[in-house]
Amino acid sequence: MMTATGTFSTENASKYLVQLCKHFAHKIDVTYTEDAGNCSFPMGTASMTATSEQLRVDVEVADTEGLKQVKHVIDVHLERFAFREEFKNMDWSV
Repeated sequence: MMTATGTFSTENASKYLVQLCKHFAHKIDVTYTEDAGNCSFPMGTASMTATSEQLRVDVEVADTEGLKQVKHVIDVHLERFAFREEFKNMDWSV
């Protein structure tokens, strides 16, 4: 398994976590609260946590391509939701 962690410093972490989870729930299995969420993508899972200062996403996938896909999906959707903060992509570490 491959893992990566993405972080985004924002005071709106809970808002974005809920938006992402609600959006993804239309197509995949998702569970969430205001401060934690789990998304089951076909290529792997993403566990999200929100604090008053940061959104954190822990990704676990089977391979490099899956990692690339999940990171891209999260970044693209978050870019739409966090446009007021001029978000481009999470700070990802492997």
